[in-house]
Amino acid sequence: MASSFSRLVRFVSKSNPSRTFIGEPMDANLDIGLALYNGKDVQVKRFTGSSILAPGQRTENVESIKAVLSPLAQDEVGTIRCVGLNYVSHAKEMNLHLPDLPSIFLKPSTALGNPWPEPCLLPKITQKDNTGDYESELAVIIGKTAKNVSEKDAFDYILGYTAANDISSRTSQNNQSQWCFSKGFDGACPLGPVVVSTSLIPDPSQLRIKGSLNGNVVQDCGLGDMIFTVPQLISFLSQGTTLFPGTVIITGTPPGVGAAKRPPQFIKEGDEFRVSLEPHIGTLITQFRNE
Repeated sequence: MASSFSRLVRFVSKSNPSRTFIGEPMDANLDIGLALYNGKDVQVKRFTGSSILAPGQRTENVESIKAVLSPLAQDEVGTIRCVGLNYVSHAKEMNLHLPDLPSIFLKPSTALGNPWPEPCLLPKITQKDNTGDYESELAVIIGKTAKNVSEKDAFDYILGYTAANDISSRTSQNNQSQWCFSKGFDGACPLGPVVVSTSLIPDPSQLRIKGSLNGNVVQDCGLGDMIFTVPQLISFLSQGTTLFPGTVIITGTPPGVGAAKRPPQFIKEGDEFRVSLEPHIGTLITQFRNE
């Protein structure tokens, strides 16, 4: 779908921290997540709208970001659609057969989380045995109502792309056949920091994703390793089902999750995880605290 932007952020500004704004970074090549983390002054040109779903037009009003937010508010996302086991190399590390159809589960809107500096809280049920886990993922944001979409037309329904962390509680996941509970805790889907339009990313399979735990790269893979492509996922999810604007689809994680390491490498209070998607999207940083 045509867009009026290349990259958008939803943020609160230094000059007016009580309001939420939409804007486009003035530096087209800046990694917003890293820049803010390192204390840099990040300037954006405000848009007239208050949501990425209806951003309006870019103005000449310049704001400095105080904190970047999830691109969408909780009341805009509906239900987050999630894809499990969608990388060939991840299936191999888990000793699982490649699926014939996408494996789908859902996260509620309350799972949506903001990037750093807002922490992600590890729930008490996860703290009992310390089996919280990270999953770096590409997120797709739907921009117009989609139903029974063909693979050929799927890109026409995409507003843009951003980064996600599909945070999981592995004991809860392994104890149940359905994953919604173990992956649906409050804040278990940090999203952001930048939404990039399809004009900059015409083919998401050319992106590269990295996940870093406390400065150590633990996931590193090209999105060409996906079992089901972005158009295939949109087409599949829209069959008989209406995907409204603001629907978020997180598309699976590459190899290197904590549960697959020997010994397992789970997240705990004080840890920091970074999802990096290049080019254009940049780095989503999440720090963990105990609930």
